Amino acid sequence: MATVDPIRSTRTQVRVSVEGRGAANVATGMSVLDHLLALLARYASFDLALEVAPGSPEEEVRAAGRAFGESLRSPLREEGIRGHGSAVVPSAEALAHVVLEASDESLLVSNVDLSGARVGGVATDLVDAFLRELVEGASLTLHVRLIDGSDTHHVLEAIFKALGVALADACAPR
Repeated sequence: MATVDPIRSTRTQVRVSVEGRGAANVATGMSVLDHLLALLARYASFDLALEVAPGSPEEEVRAAGRAFGESLRSPLREEGIRGHGSAVVPSAEALAHVVLEASDESLLVSNVDLSGARVGGVATDLVDAFLRELVEGASLTLHVRLIDGSDTHHVLEAIFKALGVALADACAPR
């Protein structure tokens, strides 16, 4: 399946093509999250269009994560598709490892604690909220490991790049 029908609600519109070229048109209301999702799309080679209606940062992040996850639920479970993936990807001094599997049990396991950090004026624990909603929406088991890294921006980029590669791996034919 190349394109997933848009999920529309009062909060979000999303379209994902897992057989894309890495093009992204993302408007979550948070430039940091827009940048991270554009990186994810590029590294996954997914075409991604995602728009979130304005609200509080928490609402925008949760809506984006849930909608993106729901749009991936079917492609991750198609006949002949792997349904699992793994990637280790750097961003400058940061190195992240992401492993995921389409699962009946939604689970996020991470050793990354960025609750005290801020990037672009945004509390980065919102990224944890995004990942939790992604996991719930797609019904994934997701493990995120930060192997190394101290710059918050680089850590986030490494995580989202690795997530993109792992998702592409999971959506590939067996």
